Amino acid sequence: MASNRPAGVRTTVDGCRESGAAGDAQVNDSQLGSSHPHRLCVWENGRDMTLATAPARPLRIGPIDLDVPVVLAPMAGITNTAFRRLCREYGAGLYVSEMITSRALVERNEVTMRLIRHHESETPRSIQLYGVDPKTIAEAVRIIVAEDHADHIDLNFGCPVPKVTRRGGGAALPWKSKLFADIVDQAVKAAGSIPLTVKMRKGIDRDHLTFLEAGRAAEDAGAAAVALHARTASEFYSGHADWNAIGELKQAVTSIPVLGNGDIWSAEDAVRMMEQTDCDGVVVGRGCLGRPWLFGELAAAFGAESHPVDATLGFVANAFRRHAQLLVEFFDDEDRGCRDIRKHVSWYFKGYPVGGDIRTGLATSSSLAEIDELLGRLDHTAPYPGADAEGQRGRSGHPKRPALPDKWLESREIESSASEMMRGAEIENSGG
Repeated sequence: MASNRPAGVRTTVDGCRESGAAGDAQVNDSQLGSSHPHRLCVWENGRDMTLATAPARPLRIGPIDLDVPVVLAPMAGITNTAFRRLCREYGAGLYVSEMITSRALVERNEVTMRLIRHHESETPRSIQLYGVDPKTIAEAVRIIVAEDHADHIDLNFGCPVPKVTRRGGGAALPWKSKLFADIVDQAVKAAGSIPLTVKMRKGIDRDHLTFLEAGRAAEDAGAAAVALHARTASEFYSGHADWNAIGELKQAVTSIPVLGNGDIWSAEDAVRMMEQTDCDGVVVGRGCLGRPWLFGELAAAFGAESHPVDATLGFVANAFRRHAQLLVEFFDDEDRGCRDIRKHVSWYFKGYPVGGDIRTGLATSSSLAEIDELLGRLDHTAPYPGADAEGQRGRSGHPKRPALPDKWLESREIESSASEMMRGAEIENSGG
């Protein structure tokens, strides 16, 4: 879904005034009545325009107060410390780690222990856990709390990847309603004063929906919030997210925040989702791939102070370079950091006039010096390309029959014989 934002724009909050060619922005809060929507200032070709946006709407998750109701979705191989720091530099919200496998954490797997570390600048700190066994998940939560690894914990019940669902994990697990409730209940108790939330999908497929029942069960167990990716496991990332389902969940779960996820490609999409569904906040995943400054646009759209963004090719090149540097710091290895940035090349430069030779070079570079040389060959004055840079990014795929354990759908209860098989869903390392 393409954004309606005009090409070549910069955005900030209304009450700003443009001074000089740089367009320095200042916010005059006294001009903004609490009952009136904020507006987004937009500069296009030197003309000042305004677009209506959402009223200021903070989000409270347990004891955590967020000025902007925005959460970075956990994405394997993406939302490591480097990417979280970068997104935080542009905007505000809650930035969640890659998925951490509970068993790997309990066993203190070396990779896992590195993934749960946060930079000193990260606050509040957030970790997402995945697992299928209530006791193992509870023990992982206790470790996080006792060793002060996070200020917020999220549980993953939305992963549609076949290697997970075929063992009863991820998006398949809420079908076993008692097991789901037991996991959330034990995790909440283990978390104590640390807020624990749940992220899930609508269900396995359109004939086996679980989100309303699971949402109420999480609420009853003491979860601090629930988030819904408005697709089923069978839809994977295809088609369009069913925002109506988010509205249904909001009506069913009334005592804790309900967050919406799916098809937020722009700040306008986020505002529209909240208006359409009355959800309390948004969870942004693929929409920020190659666009970490989206969190600045989201902050502005929800009434927070934010620096203008003029997404010229030079601006994007600088963001890409900053991301590479942060990855080098995260891995403490220049070669590995430069190899990891390769997968981001197509996302950052989508729609921009970047030749195939430079794209190939960036996708094969192994040093910051190589990256600097290639970025130096770009036309940094090239303007934002508009629609060509907008819309969907990241994986999408096609609807597919979910991979499930044998006879999984025949009962809502978990058979004792399936318990050991399900634990196999935790054998993969965290973040994968």
